[in-house]
Amino acid sequence: MTETRREIVTWLDEMLRELQLTSATEPVDETTGLLGRGIGLDSMEVLQLVVAAEERFDVTVDESQLRPEYFRTVGAFADFLEGRIPSS
Repeated sequence: MTETRREIVTWLDEMLRELQLTSATEPVDETTGLLGRGIGLDSMEVLQLVVAAEERFDVTVDESQLRPEYFRTVGAFADFLEGRIPSS
């Protein structure tokens, strides 16, 4: 796992707890589902997560890029973000 990916997954874990979408006792890793039977994010929660990611990782996400497959799991969202973060 790259350092960037580790940072994204850790940040997602923290954000999900901050938004009170998971509890402190629920393990969050790359296999954790974000939609449906997973955490069950609704459209507003997805947008909150995207806006927070844009600010945290200095990326811009166009509405046309918001596809359900990018939010199926923490790992899928990490893939989505990692591919958009500018190289340092």
